[in-house]
Amino acid sequence: MPSRSYESLTHRVGGIKTNFTFAGETEQRMSGRIVVVEDDERLGRLVVDALAKAGYEPVWYQDGRQVTLAAVQGASLIVLDLMLPGTHGFDVLKELRKQSDLPVLVLSARNETHDKVRALQLGADDYVTKPFWPEELLARVAARLRRPVLTRSSVVTIGELSIDLDQRRVSVAGTDVDLTRVEFDLLAALARRPGSAVSRGWLADNVLDPDRTGGERTLDVHFSRLRKKLGDTARYVATVWGVGYRLAAE
Repeated sequence: MPSRSYESLTHRVGGIKTNFTFAGETEQRMSGRIVVVEDDERLGRLVVDALAKAGYEPVWYQDGRQVTLAAVQGASLIVLDLMLPGTHGFDVLKELRKQSDLPVLVLSARNETHDKVRALQLGADDYVTKPFWPEELLARVAARLRRPVLTRSSVVTIGELSIDLDQRRVSVAGTDVDLTRVEFDLLAALARRPGSAVSRGWLADNVLDPDRTGGERTLDVHFSRLRKKLGDTARYVATVWGVGYRLAAE
């Protein structure tokens, strides 16, 4: 199934006038291009119509196997359903996170807590359950786009806190902070995706020393020490209960 982007075709779905169009090689504005991955025909049309009316440029896929890195190139956000033909939405999210930090908003009828936690652990930035009001979806999209995304700059600055990823240097109000290897790597992991939660499992597997015992249980100890060293700027290192930690942008 090809992707769908807006060109000017009008249909009525369930009594609601819905504008949508089929695949076209239209120019996309990077700041407003949103990829919608939804197999339900009626719901997909409603979502892309709401996005288009709000000024975004949606591109619609109905099969999870279509969501490749090339397919989402230049997009600002992905709206992702979980129950998809071809592959599960969790698998799509997992593969995407190996190559990209593009913000992902999960849109699903599954409202169990473990599904929401799993989505956030895999790298989702938000989770909206069906049924939903279009106004809520648009508000969440706008809120996500206002937040900073993964930074490719070597220096991340939030208030008086500065993190130089290349030089492995952290300073507060211009004064260097002496961090251990683990403390810096934990802070750097959050700094690479400011505003987004990073799961405890990922931090334990990718930052902590695998030869030492403790795993996720030792994270709280390291973060407690890190916060003490950061002083007042420790408020930027937030705990996301049930998920992990995040560097909260000012």
